[in-house]
Amino acid sequence: MREITAGQITETVARLAVEATHFLPEDVEGAIRSAKTTERNPLAVQILEEILENAEIARTRMLPLCQDTGSAVVHVEIGQDVHVTGGYLIDAINEGIRRGYGEGFLRKSIAARPFSARTNTGDNTPGIIHTEIVPGDQLKLHFMPKGGGCENMSRYQNFLPGMGKAAVIDFVCETVDMSGGNPCPPLVIGVGIGGTAEKAMTMAKHTLFRKIGSRHPDEEVAALEDELLEAVNALGVGPQAVGGSTTALDVFVDTFPTHITALPVAVNIQCHSARTKEAVL
Repeated sequence: MREITAGQITETVARLAVEATHFLPEDVEGAIRSAKTTERNPLAVQILEEILENAEIARTRMLPLCQDTGSAVVHVEIGQDVHVTGGYLIDAINEGIRRGYGEGFLRKSIAARPFSARTNTGDNTPGIIHTEIVPGDQLKLHFMPKGGGCENMSRYQNFLPGMGKAAVIDFVCETVDMSGGNPCPPLVIGVGIGGTAEKAMTMAKHTLFRKIGSRHPDEEVAALEDELLEAVNALGVGPQAVGGSTTALDVFVDTFPTHITALPVAVNIQCHSARTKEAVL
């Protein structure tokens, strides 16, 4: 049994919160640079250039990539041979969020009593924390500051089983088309297929931690990812919805076995500021 202290977790989460909000991941920046070379709409090219300039300013001047520093989404992979000491895991993560958003002077965007008073919690906690038990003696933290504009475009629908792949493609394209410029394209799109309602939504969110250009290990799912990316970019929404061929940088899909009566499909959209960071303890 390997021990990891709550203090280590807090310190790491605080660091990830600051790094994620200031440094655009290399794979995302590379995809935007690549898109700039293939995009034919001059206004779309200009927007892509401005996105890259913004990333450079954020990196060199230590300013947030976006004023919306998001809900703090943390996916924790806990090795079954890990023992967290000195405090409760969830409390340690929330304390890291509190410190990171405070020390990093990041906008606090979380409202308590969501259907009534909507009082700001003042420190961006509580985080949206997902835990997963995995083999081994390590603890892996995935951090995503998820902006409201793109998160608000999430959708879920349960289709008739016989509607199959065509229903999935139509639903994803419809979601992107309806979203327009609200989620700040070019997008990274997560799709969860199967399981139950909450399983599909969780899968869709978790796929957004993948690297641009990666593909699902299952060949059939990987082919669907390619087909979806082509279909979404054919919509012509373009960067910031000004038109063009760069509506999405990538589409990621995950699947899970489901009930014989169901075809659950969830879509979770990430904006062009696709901010993620991870650390292994």
